[in-house]
Amino acid sequence: MDPIKPAKVVKDALEKAVEKVADLATPPIPGAPGSAPPPLEEPTEPKPAPPRKADQGSPETRTATGARTGADADVREQQGEYLTTSTGARLYDTDHSLRAGRRGPTLLQDHHLREKITHFDHERIPERVVHARGAGAHGVFVGYGNAKNVCKAAFLDEGATTPVFVRFSTVLGSRGSADTVRDTRGFATKFYTSEGTFDLVGNNIPVFFIQDGIKFPDIIHAAKPHPDREIPQAQSAHDTFWDFVSLHTEATHHVLWNMSDRGIPRSYRMMEGFGVHSFRLVNAEGGTALAKFHWKPKLGVHSLTWEEAQMIGGVDPDFHRRDLYDAIEAGAFPQWELGIQVFPDTPEQTFEGIDLLDSTKIVPEELAPVQPIGVLTLNRNPTNFFAETEQVAFHLGNLVPGIDVTDDPLFQTRLFSYLDTQLSRLGGPNFNQIPINRPHVPVNDMFRDGFHQHAVHRGVAPYKPNTLDGGCPFFAGADTGAFVEVPQPVAESVKERRAHVTVDDHFSQARLFYRSMTPVERDHIVRAFTFELGKCYEQAVKERELRVLANVDADLCAKVAQGLGLPAPEPTEVLADVTPSPALSQLGGEWPADGRMIGIVVDADDPDGLADLHALRQSISAAGMVPLLIAARGGTLADGLVAQRTFLTARSVEFDALLVASAPAPAPDALPQRDAKAGAPALTVDPRVVLMLQEVYRHAKAVVAWGTGPTALAEAGLVPGEPGVVVTETAAQALEQLQGLLPAHRVWERFPASAV
Repeated sequence: MDPIKPAKVVKDALEKAVEKVADLATPPIPGAPGSAPPPLEEPTEPKPAPPRKADQGSPETRTATGARTGADADVREQQGEYLTTSTGARLYDTDHSLRAGRRGPTLLQDHHLREKITHFDHERIPERVVHARGAGAHGVFVGYGNAKNVCKAAFLDEGATTPVFVRFSTVLGSRGSADTVRDTRGFATKFYTSEGTFDLVGNNIPVFFIQDGIKFPDIIHAAKPHPDREIPQAQSAHDTFWDFVSLHTEATHHVLWNMSDRGIPRSYRMMEGFGVHSFRLVNAEGGTALAKFHWKPKLGVHSLTWEEAQMIGGVDPDFHRRDLYDAIEAGAFPQWELGIQVFPDTPEQTFEGIDLLDSTKIVPEELAPVQPIGVLTLNRNPTNFFAETEQVAFHLGNLVPGIDVTDDPLFQTRLFSYLDTQLSRLGGPNFNQIPINRPHVPVNDMFRDGFHQHAVHRGVAPYKPNTLDGGCPFFAGADTGAFVEVPQPVAESVKERRAHVTVDDHFSQARLFYRSMTPVERDHIVRAFTFELGKCYEQAVKERELRVLANVDADLCAKVAQGLGLPAPEPTEVLADVTPSPALSQLGGEWPADGRMIGIVVDADDPDGLADLHALRQSISAAGMVPLLIAARGGTLADGLVAQRTFLTARSVEFDALLVASAPAPAPDALPQRDAKAGAPALTVDPRVVLMLQEVYRHAKAVVAWGTGPTALAEAGLVPGEPGVVVTETAAQALEQLQGLLPAHRVWERFPASAV
């Protein structure tokens, strides 16, 4: 099977989705809260609740022991048209407590009040200590079949189709924090395979801060808000974080990635994923190899600018989850190819001098190319966020035949920690019986009782060996699908606490990463370090981190020192002679525009500006993008056109590009007294449109105008002919020009870079 093309089942689904969109006269705009428009008046005639939205899915209806029920997913949803207690007794009122007289005290016998309040009091469960802020979606993984020479896992077979659930997350913030903070992102995938559940629990950065899991509490405590004030939330720009990483220099490589544009991704759909650790793969003959897992997004790897990230944190803190859900609802299904870097399984467990058990190191793709072995497509949003995204429980020990662990001490600690954390979060040991966690294969584990036991076990002998249950359950062998740990030799050694790494080098790969960036990306790294250290209070912390940067790169250290108003120290180690890895840069390629948000500025009072907009929106939607009309007011404009955004509600950060059909005059609500965005009243174009254009230009996004649109460009100070600022004669030409600019994601020529 050609590993470059998606499997036929995925391709057919995508083609059908595109055809459906192209057939619509009015492209649907994602974001409707329900499956049908609500009536103006409250309904009074009993009828069942509306069905779930077309873009939503839920876990398969499996029993607690993995059996397929054959029932529709709606059997788990609320049933009937009448309000009831949790045991099904119908209720005639839920607005008034049972009282002794109209003005008397509430009675303890009010069973409905007690049940309702008690359940409400216990609705919340402990949030995750890390990765609390997340978003998830259902999908399907299709294997290419080309990994069989190194891995016998059945889900990698050619054409094998495996249901998955993916959860993306930030590491540091609470559940209520913003999506666009500078942070590492989680990329966790649950494969419901025919051989059991396999969890690939990774990040969007291929390395980690620490080499040994015993230090995980330290890095998280340092990065979390200060314990006395509980600020700053979801940020690393504070003293305790930089105090730790400036002393703990093995974190330097991860810090460079975090301070790069990778720390503020444009979208979960445009984010790489990495398994971080080296895994041991086993083929059908018992041969082993070491491997690292990579997720490569079909849309390319793209990021926000720092100003965009800050603005979005206030304008739309849910930006990343909204982007994911809206793209799926619009039929622009996100895709990633799963790839592996493969290394010989040698006793040293190194490759080209790189320790494969050191989670602070990468193997450059130029040394070990990533081989695509399957494709992931996310195509269904959750039906219930708590039941699915919040209760999904990942564990690195959820393995299948063909995939085994290694002796990476960070990996080893995670094998304990992930299992342990579910006990307090999900209320007991039966968390794998929650619908989102149920395996899609038979389960006969001999575990009994405990909180939230959903299975109803028969038999009397949950122990081995036994005769009372006929000896059941029986042991499997390797020939009947048993998971068998690789009999890996363990070298004779002594018990001791000491570093496991073969080379104690904390700076060369950080230098490799920085020298692999383009000038504009280096400039962003400089600014990120300058901002983060500039937010620290203690001068000693800043000076100590400058010493670390001096051992990474002189240019980086000097520019950060200049921004902090401090002298740049000399390196204390010899700077490594590195060969840049172009694969580490996000720039230089072209990618599909699927799911991009295209804003169209219109004037409801300009008939010429509204001409051809039906065809324009149809073409944008058929190309896999989402068109949003922006006008002075919402509702119907003319000829059935509806404005989805207004100058009051829209902000530039929502859009990937702007089409400008008109130069709308200041609307009645464009008053400085009522809207800080309105600016000076002397403008001939609505000042909120001017601000939007200026921000889009600053953030290096494409702007194309026609009709009276060039007047708005002039008012904003944008000059046609500058990179990514285009004027055309017609709307059709505008879209053609835009489609030529979008594949690069941004108009990078607009960014003057000082770093070289």
